[in-house]
Amino acid sequence: MKRVLILLLCLCSLCAEAAADSLRIKQLQRCGDLLGDGQQQWCLRAEGLGAQLPTVWLGGARLPTADFERQGDRLTLKLAKQALRSAPLWLEDGERTSNPVWLTRQRSHVVAAGPDEVAKNMDGLTTYVDLVSLLIEEKHDGLGEARRIAGKYGAQVVGAIPPLNVYQLRLPVGDLVQRDAMILRMGSEVSVDAVIVEESAPERGEEGGGREQAAIVQADEWAANRFMDALYFYQRRIAASAVPVQPVRVGVIERDLDFDAPAFESYRGRCDTGRTCLYGRDGERPTSHGSHVAGILAAQGDGFLPGLGKQNPGFDVIVERNSDAGITANIAASVNLVEDGVRVLNWSWGIHRVGAKNVKGDEVDSLVRSGLAMSGYEELLEEFFLWLRAKHPDVVVVNSAGNGASWSGTDEYRLPSSFITEQLLVVGGHQRSDRPLPVEDPRHVRKRHSSNIDMRVDISAAACIRPAPAAEPHCGTSYATPLVTATVATMLAINPALTPQQVRMLLRRSALTLGTEQDFEAMDAEDLTAPILPSERNGQLHHPDLGRSARLDMQRALDLAVQSRDRVR
Repeated sequence: MKRVLILLLCLCSLCAEAAADSLRIKQLQRCGDLLGDGQQQWCLRAEGLGAQLPTVWLGGARLPTADFERQGDRLTLKLAKQALRSAPLWLEDGERTSNPVWLTRQRSHVVAAGPDEVAKNMDGLTTYVDLVSLLIEEKHDGLGEARRIAGKYGAQVVGAIPPLNVYQLRLPVGDLVQRDAMILRMGSEVSVDAVIVEESAPERGEEGGGREQAAIVQADEWAANRFMDALYFYQRRIAASAVPVQPVRVGVIERDLDFDAPAFESYRGRCDTGRTCLYGRDGERPTSHGSHVAGILAAQGDGFLPGLGKQNPGFDVIVERNSDAGITANIAASVNLVEDGVRVLNWSWGIHRVGAKNVKGDEVDSLVRSGLAMSGYEELLEEFFLWLRAKHPDVVVVNSAGNGASWSGTDEYRLPSSFITEQLLVVGGHQRSDRPLPVEDPRHVRKRHSSNIDMRVDISAAACIRPAPAAEPHCGTSYATPLVTATVATMLAINPALTPQQVRMLLRRSALTLGTEQDFEAMDAEDLTAPILPSERNGQLHHPDLGRSARLDMQRALDLAVQSRDRVR
């Protein structure tokens, strides 16, 4: 009987612990009038709310109960105009504390189509029927012009990315024939630079197939980029030299971050300064794309940024998607994050044009879009990078090269990696070879078979992860990208004065190599990144690294960041 009582007490304790850990914010989106400059309205959906009204915290201040209403598991927040600061938001219900999410007070928000507002186009792709976005010429008042055009065609302005002069319209159409006819008419307006058609259901994660070999040891994969060496170097070098490291804010364009996973369960409520903080909506699966990408950056135990130890300057890792409105939402979220002070953006996503060929001449079948959609996305992305260069020249975007075994640098094939701008770093993927060779040997790793390639790829990193010992491995350039993002964020913490051009230069100068030596003509199917140049090896014309592809060396990159600071002195 005594054993039964002990068992019951243990079960009750476990149940109480589970109940205490069940409060989650699942959604937080701007709602109501998205274009208004006054009071903002936000719609929040939570899981695990009790019967009582929860406490809502925004940036460490408790919101008055008059500022929000509850309807079941949903809260509607009404925030006054004067409270303009973006900040983390979380809930408390008794002793339970939710995951924190980032609430931006910036103006860029777009609307996603519902299940009844999409259709299949001629390419068999899901496309929005009555929602399009207009890119207005910069010399015009964007909102005024968008409203004029909407009135002329019986449409309604429902969303906006004001810094880019992009405005989203809901059209009075019922099918794709009517939509395309209206797009042609709107596109002919003198003030319209481009019409952006959204062509996606909610984005699936961009990743390749599994690793060719069944076995994978995570430490071996990351050792190829000197992951642990970089942590060891940082913990000792920064402490010994008393380098005054600075906090850095990182934006991750993802969804489905599962706060039930052990790696994220410590991220609850308020986050103190001087540590890694993680903000995001809660998802359902610990194996989701967003959980893996964010985990490489911020997972407790395995993530790079928390592993920096006592000398951690403080990193805000903000996981954000704005809405489920595909690429347009990615850009809206990116604009808001940059305006909120994000210095490094992680884009583990990208798209291929329908009909794009891989290196073998076969059609790419991953994340494809029609020519109509691609032309609009290209204009949108171009406007984003022009804005970034003009208004935020210190921001770095780290983008996955893609997994179509295709070319990353040609806009007929791939976006956004094809853009030529100092503020965009493109990351390819490699994996551990079967040869028992030192890390420094170019044959220690080999090009990931599905990784996109060519001169536009700046650097490669380990593409395969195993999130748990018993879990299936996941591979793709999506997972190589956050390794570079973590490195860049730490370099900027060490030397905030580094420009995007200098960051790329230091990454390439510090890089290990992979592959065989190549010439300096157009890259062929065996080359992964742009070849190492003599200028990246101190002008040594006979250096053995010349002509090979660049492989991320996290430890050496941090060392060069410290040295760059010393040179400024």
